[in-house]
Amino acid sequence: MTAIVLYCRPGFEKECGAEIQEKAAWNEVYGYIKVCKNQGLVYFHVHESADADKLIQKLPLARLIFARQWFVTLGDEVELPAFNRVEAISEVLGKDFHYEEIRMETPDTNDGKELSKFIRKLSVPLRQSLRKSGVLAAKEQGNDSRGATILHALFMSGQQVQLGYSYVSNSSEHVMGIHRLKFPGASPSRSTLKLDEAFLYFIPKEEHEERLAGGLNAVDLGSAPGGWTYQLVRRGMMVKAVDNGPMDDALMQTGQVKHYQQDGFKWRPRKKNNYWLVCDMIENPTKVAKLMADWVVEGDCKEAMFNLKLPPTAGRYQLVMKNLQIIKDTLSENSIWYEMYAKHLYYDREEVTVHLRVLGNK
Repeated sequence: MTAIVLYCRPGFEKECGAEIQEKAAWNEVYGYIKVCKNQGLVYFHVHESADADKLIQKLPLARLIFARQWFVTLGDEVELPAFNRVEAISEVLGKDFHYEEIRMETPDTNDGKELSKFIRKLSVPLRQSLRKSGVLAAKEQGNDSRGATILHALFMSGQQVQLGYSYVSNSSEHVMGIHRLKFPGASPSRSTLKLDEAFLYFIPKEEHEERLAGGLNAVDLGSAPGGWTYQLVRRGMMVKAVDNGPMDDALMQTGQVKHYQQDGFKWRPRKKNNYWLVCDMIENPTKVAKLMADWVVEGDCKEAMFNLKLPPTAGRYQLVMKNLQIIKDTLSENSIWYEMYAKHLYYDREEVTVHLRVLGNK
């Protein structure tokens, strides 16, 4: 049976499975879920084989909160011999289909990491073989046309691989959907990577000069010690940092930060000249969702990037959807046009990052 394989953060397989099953049903695609517990893998087996291809073209991956990447399986898992693995994979693929690139992947686990050396050793001869046969493009072109495809090779071990495909136009540009970033030593906390990844994920590169420009005014609620403020400062923004806790001295010495030692839920700016609002407060997610909606309704920001903390219990997907609906209802009641996306990013743990942008009034 054909399946869609989805990558997610290990431990969030149930949330990922619940989401794809629900959103597939919205598109009249039905099937059942098989999760690989704590391996960050979900298999959505569809009842009709053609529906898998239909779904990964029709449903934007960006609209899935918990899935980092996905692909449609090409048959069952391939059992690999001890020798001639390249030939075995090439034989299964045949010569009838053409792919723009190949992704050699593993589960996001310690065992998966152990396979990385094996994969690196296999990748060069496999690419050479597939290019020679015409299955793989002679050189990766970065073709994002509707029909361009990526070949996925998900290695469960050195003896077993699941082959599949995704569309370049509707998949992550990163292997396994993971955008790995280097921690900047000047940042006062590792939480800085969460906002850095969020900006890179949600804001198109060609719009960075406008929407992440130097000179913009920003507010960081729950800012101390300054991990998120650091990302705003390094992009040249002027920041109002709101937190009862102390801020990093180096950030304060930049002259770009003004520290307000107040409660982030009560503080509001005097002037409506703030473009960005960012928030990573460890608070009840419903309370945060309502606060973010209020800031937008009051015209106190144009774009917001914030995290909704998740409980370590069942029903996390439903909780996220409930809080997103609170925001949607509030903005609709106030006749505000907006766009909103949510994603469980790589550097997120027990939280989901939400990007909210005001487009105008109805």
